[in-house]
Amino acid sequence: QVQLVESGGGLVQAGGSLRLSCAVSGRTFRQYTVGWFRQAPGKERDFVAAIGWTAGATYYVDSVKGRFTISRDNAKNTVHLQMNSLKPEDTAVYYCAADRPPYTGSVYSAGRYDYWGQGTQVTVSS
Repeated sequence: QVQLVESGGGLVQAGGSLRLSCAVSGRTFRQYTVGWFRQAPGKERDFVAAIGWTAGATYYVDSVKGRFTISRDNAKNTVHLQMNSLKPEDTAVYYCAADRPPYTGSVYSAGRYDYWGQGTQVTVSS
């Protein structure tokens, strides 16, 4: 059973930074594509960023490009999302998700991912 546990959320002022972490159990972590999604109240769960199993491929939604950076540490089974220059519209519950091989579908689609964490709240005040 694969488990994902997010941490690092909190309350921050606009312009501030947070670093989210996603700890993933499982011996085959290095084979997983890992993504971050977010869901604001009353809205759908949206793609934020993803990183391929080689870490050479990263993907971002346009609204976070240049502000957020996704990275992975395969030795520690952890993926990080460094979030800088935060805006009030970044406020949401952030979820990490893992996709094991075979990889099917788009990395931007929530339906591709097999495992999900419980989420961590990020609140950006203006």
